[in-house]
Amino acid sequence: MYGKLIYLMGPSGSGKDSLIEAAREPLRALNCEVMRRVITRSAESMGEDAIGVTPQEFERRQRAGDFSLAWQANGLAYGIAVEMDQWLQAGRHVLVNGSRANLRQAQERYPSLVPVLLTVRDEVLRERLLRRGRETLEQIDARLARNALFKDRRSSDRPVHLIDNSGNLADAVNQLLELVRLNVVLDQT
Repeated sequence: MYGKLIYLMGPSGSGKDSLIEAAREPLRALNCEVMRRVITRSAESMGEDAIGVTPQEFERRQRAGDFSLAWQANGLAYGIAVEMDQWLQAGRHVLVNGSRANLRQAQERYPSLVPVLLTVRDEVLRERLLRRGRETLEQIDARLARNALFKDRRSSDRPVHLIDNSGNLADAVNQLLELVRLNVVLDQT
């Protein structure tokens, strides 16, 4: 039995890290592990449970074949360790914090992946980005513009599951857990 990959995407500020952290233990009860990303910025500046490396270390790991998936976004490099493939082959399900721009590549490598897009209303997203304080107003406006472009174009030929995280985080967690139950757990019974 092969596990399924749950590929979570969403704009910066949509609450992916908060959703993942809040759902971590209930996901584990569904035989679903959360895979840590490797990112070319320090762990202290990430706000997520990730492994921070230098660009040189990332490149070395990529050349060595240490990543199942790797991509560039917003001036950073992101990777998912090959350990994920071992978990999937052992029948464990895996949730990754992926990239909308990398969805097609991920679907080619993992045809049965479950794509999940975390959405948030624009005014809520703007407020979250402002509160976070990592970017200038111009950078925030550019992010919102990219988000609008993504909404207008298809990133996949297959349906993408939507979870709205504009309100209560517990609602988004419940939506994610139900989606995993329906698309992963029940699919294998």
